[in-house]
Amino acid sequence: MSACIVGWSHSPFGKHENDDVESLIGKVAVQAVEDSGLAPEDIDEIVLGTFNEGFSPQGFPASLVLQHDERFRFKPATHVENACATGSAAVHNAMKSIESKRARNVLVVGVEKMTGLPNAEIAKCLQKAAYLKEEGDIEGGFVGVFARIAQQYFQQHGDQSDALAAIAAKNHKNGVANPYAQLRKDLGFEFCRAESEKNPYVVGPLKRTDCSLVSDGAAALVMTDQETALSMDKAVMLRAAVQVNDYLPMSKRDITRFEGCTEAWQRALAQAGATLDDLDLVETHDCFTIAELIEYEAMGLAPHGQGARAAMEGWTAKDGKLPVNPSGGLKSKGHPVGATGVSMHIMASMQVTGAAGDMQVPDASLAGLFNMGGACVANYVSILEPLR
Repeated sequence: MSACIVGWSHSPFGKHENDDVESLIGKVAVQAVEDSGLAPEDIDEIVLGTFNEGFSPQGFPASLVLQHDERFRFKPATHVENACATGSAAVHNAMKSIESKRARNVLVVGVEKMTGLPNAEIAKCLQKAAYLKEEGDIEGGFVGVFARIAQQYFQQHGDQSDALAAIAAKNHKNGVANPYAQLRKDLGFEFCRAESEKNPYVVGPLKRTDCSLVSDGAAALVMTDQETALSMDKAVMLRAAVQVNDYLPMSKRDITRFEGCTEAWQRALAQAGATLDDLDLVETHDCFTIAELIEYEAMGLAPHGQGARAAMEGWTAKDGKLPVNPSGGLKSKGHPVGATGVSMHIMASMQVTGAAGDMQVPDASLAGLFNMGGACVANYVSILEPLR
């Protein structure tokens, strides 16, 4: 791979009552360019990732980036969307422009404004990432989709509520150290495990602590070619970048096996000339705790049906053999859909450049990330390392 990340900016994730999509973009777009050491006039292309699907009344959003510095005017700007993997789709599109030599410096922005709607409307927007012909009437919307996955997994492998609580507790503990996280509170295993007034079932067996947060936020990064990156203050190379799509209907797949995730990880590790053991950390898509559990198996950390061991035996803790979500993941950091994949690339870049602060995994130099859209339909894996 020849594309490198050379600058970034990240807003806090959470409820931004006084912001819309346009103002959220403004919090990160110019800052990311400045962080790279470039200027807006040096940018050759802009890629904006946002899911929207009703969250914002403003369609056709790509040129909103231009509002924040007149030097962006007349730059080509394109909006991309691939459900909850929208941010990674934007990153991968920028990479393709650089590798094809159609652009040298590309600004990538991921953004979502989700909290401006009532909960029922939010659920309707998110449900559009499912196969509506078969899954549109599932109780609880997208929570119900993953509850169905959890129900089937539990039927096959026994009640895994302890493992789900361990995953939630781990990610909330890690999120305390993340200055961008929406919920910086160590909730503890017992709170996450027990049903309570503050932690009710949303759709069984998933409780509130098993579900990622509804969030507003934005993240941006600048990518350039390897030759240019060598002269920059910091540079993180995409050693591998793979996209794999699977069938949209869950009825066409074994939904307890994230086969698209497995395929993406296998291709990315082969492309990188690495194994899972070579990675120092992983940022993975924990939209729901059952997703992270199955992703342990899909990435090859544990055999199918045994992902609970990774959670319960501390394999994925920050000091474990493969730290997973040292940022707190979507569970603690929040999940503004279009911003999530960009955020994951930034979190991984911070780790491998030693710039992750209190989130830092000691001596991290090779990071993997997995970002998915829908119920493991659009699957993106990136493997990152410092250029020098």
